[in-house]
Amino acid sequence: MKVLLVAAVVALIYGSSATLLIKGPTQTVLEGDRVTLECQLSDSELNISQVHFEKFYRYMQGWHPVLEGFWCRNSATISRTPDRLLLDIPYVSSNYEGPYRCVSDAENVTAPDNSSLPLTFKVHYLGYVSLTREGYTSYFDAPKELKVQLGEDVVVKCSTRSSEKPTYLWNKDGDDWILPSSTLTLRKITATDAGLYTCMVQHPTVESLSKNRTITITVLSKDSRWYESSNGRLILMTAAAAVSLLVFILSMSVFMCRRARRANTCKGPIDDRSQKKPIYKASVESLPSTCADKQPLV
Repeated sequence: MKVLLVAAVVALIYGSSATLLIKGPTQTVLEGDRVTLECQLSDSELNISQVHFEKFYRYMQGWHPVLEGFWCRNSATISRTPDRLLLDIPYVSSNYEGPYRCVSDAENVTAPDNSSLPLTFKVHYLGYVSLTREGYTSYFDAPKELKVQLGEDVVVKCSTRSSEKPTYLWNKDGDDWILPSSTLTLRKITATDAGLYTCMVQHPTVESLSKNRTITITVLSKDSRWYESSNGRLILMTAAAAVSLLVFILSMSVFMCRRARRANTCKGPIDDRSQKKPIYKASVESLPSTCADKQPLV
């Protein structure tokens, strides 16, 4: 009897109200996947046209309405059916992460601020694997073949962008050792250190997200020139570019100086005498006068 009484009270209070729900992906979301969010009302007789999506922006610390194409790169579309509101994201990236909710302007929606409970999904990704050599070449991506001098130290760092901190492993083709580190260090390199090295990157929670990058290390002979190494070639290229830029700047400076000097020499004082012309009384240029002299006015 008490149970029926409680049910009757609940039905009386909430019988004319509707609950706003939001549905989204139920599996792991990877970068590039298609994601669809859905707003629903428990009472199908209510008007879904009064419902809209909102997203919580971390940097602005607030909820803001979601509009079509709110990210220019991969435009999202919003569509409506008689009982549902859909937000379709054709290519999801980390920019789309964050809590979403459905908000209604109707007064008979039983939820705080007329909104649904927030839905949050995380986008997992693993970016391009970059290899850089420590030292002068650390600002450039390492070449596929790294030529080094005998006895030189080689430190190659493997890095990438990831939604979570990835795992790095190094190994050498033909050897059975594995180095659990993002940095490969070879001190006083010898001819036996030459070979193909691979950096393997694994996402910590998504097994399907894994990438690798290989690099060939070639050890030059003792009689090789310094400019035959990868560092030497890069130094020569940088020096050539710097010299070309310096020559261009000097050439432009000389050209501008000569042009300015030529302009100054061409300009001379204005000779007023050369511009004077006699004006006679009977000429067209003459001015009305009562004087009867026959001498030029100027």
